[in-house]
Amino acid sequence: MASSYPQDCRYADSHEYVRVEADLVRVGITAFAVEQLGDIVFVELPDPGASISQGSGFGSVESVKAVEDLLAPISGTVEARNEAVLASPEELQNDPHGEGWLLLVRPSDPSQIDALMDAATYSAKVDGH
Repeated sequence: MASSYPQDCRYADSHEYVRVEADLVRVGITAFAVEQLGDIVFVELPDPGASISQGSGFGSVESVKAVEDLLAPISGTVEARNEAVLASPEELQNDPHGEGWLLLVRPSDPSQIDALMDAATYSAKVDGH
């Protein structure tokens, strides 16, 4: 499936994305990752105030196929988590780049965002998958 990935996001190898919104960053998982997982039945996310570190696990997504760890695309402090996705994990499948976001993070090192892939690079990586 040749998915379209929002141009205003940056993408990690582990299929998480970030969208910069003023001094905060919205974090989620890509449509490609959601498609690979299949029917999502459970999402685990850290509480607001928690610290996340780039490349380290910050939660998990469970589907009927597998449980996948979520890896932080950047380091920072969790400002908010998407309670709607926790209550209804299928929201993640319906709109992963929109209403299915996972965390709102205050980055500790905004330069980490620049090291992530742009939409064209990520699309080329996963469409050949």
